[in-house]
Amino acid sequence: MDPPATSGPQEHGRHRPSRSLDHAERAEYERLRRTLGMRNRRLRLWGASLLLLLAVLMAPITVVATWVNSEVTDTDRYEQTVSPLARDPAVQGLIIDRVTDGLVHKIDVRKITDTLADILADHDAPRVLVDAARSLDEELKGGLRTGVRYTVARVVTSNAFAKAWDSIHRGTHTAATNVLTGEGDGALEVKGDTITLNVGTVIEEVQEQLIGVTLVGAEDIPGADKSIVLVHNDHLSEARDAARWLGAVGPWLPLAVVVLAGLGIWAAPSRRVALMAAGIGIAAMMCVLLIALAVMRQICLDAAPPAAQSQDATAALYDTLVRFLRQTIFTVLLTALLTVIAGYLYGHGRGAAAVRAAAARYVETAGHALARTGLKPGAAGQWLRTHRTLTTGVVIGAGILVLLLWNYPTPASVALVLLLVMVALAILGVLAAAAQRSNAE
Repeated sequence: MDPPATSGPQEHGRHRPSRSLDHAERAEYERLRRTLGMRNRRLRLWGASLLLLLAVLMAPITVVATWVNSEVTDTDRYEQTVSPLARDPAVQGLIIDRVTDGLVHKIDVRKITDTLADILADHDAPRVLVDAARSLDEELKGGLRTGVRYTVARVVTSNAFAKAWDSIHRGTHTAATNVLTGEGDGALEVKGDTITLNVGTVIEEVQEQLIGVTLVGAEDIPGADKSIVLVHNDHLSEARDAARWLGAVGPWLPLAVVVLAGLGIWAAPSRRVALMAAGIGIAAMMCVLLIALAVMRQICLDAAPPAAQSQDATAALYDTLVRFLRQTIFTVLLTALLTVIAGYLYGHGRGAAAVRAAAARYVETAGHALARTGLKPGAAGQWLRTHRTLTTGVVIGAGILVLLLWNYPTPASVALVLLLVMVALAILGVLAAAAQRSNAE
């Protein structure tokens, strides 16, 4: 018996020809596609903005953390940082004054004058002369001060002291760690909320030079435990704790910033605009960081004890310790500005188009002149002309890689790498233009 007939089409699995959309359906389809595209673009814009914002806000923290980490972990870097302090006139003057005051204050001038008067009396000297000897306190103290100051100055300003200063910082636990942790016995120490400069080494050297050449006995010269307060601030402990944290995360923050910025640029609807936005944001944060350094400098000066030359020495100390940080900030600032300029030049603006056209014209002229000399790049030049975009990307990527691998880049190193990249691009462009001229002939 035959199965009952079923209603509906019997071509199951067979491709049914699709009919074309009418005008109304086509309009609805285009509207839905535009709506989905706008939503997708808005979502990418928000995600990219969030990633770039995080990268920009983390940039100054990264710079400071990297600087702290380098000062703590790299002994050579720290020696380069503190070495100028021993040769700075303001610091030398402070050490000379404080050591001189400490030594002279310890000397019992009255005991010396009484001894001298007793000696004169024992030798039947006139009464007037004996009384005059007993009243030489201030004159003797002034003479001692002059002699001691001369000896201290000779020690502090000598090359031997500068070398000893460097040796101390290399041989002991890094003084940067002392400043950050409050541990160790380096020349720079943190005691509570004060930063002190230990000048015990200077006093030991002065002891050796004074004993036996003055009226002062060895027991009257103070010991080597002598410190000078450079900065006192109630928030120094909090700053030290923050520095410890920055030193711990320092090695990882640069990678985090690069990854966040890269993801933000990749996710953005317009990668060129996102690149320029990242450069502008990071440059602005570097300017803010420079302003913060200037404010902190004034805070340190205000926190310096109101002693003679103390502010000058504190200023020298601050400027010397943060000079590599300031150098790093300028390096990042220059790199960010160059990134913004590069993003603009690859855009569609009139100025960017004019610059590109002028550069192409000069490169083409140079290539044609090279071809007229008889030099033919051959297949290599043809390959360069065909893969111009690839070679440009490789050269720029190599320049970026060099900067990333540079141990401690400076504005000069950034300028050097930029110059080398531009020269390399120009050479490749000239060779490609020469190959094009040779083929045309």
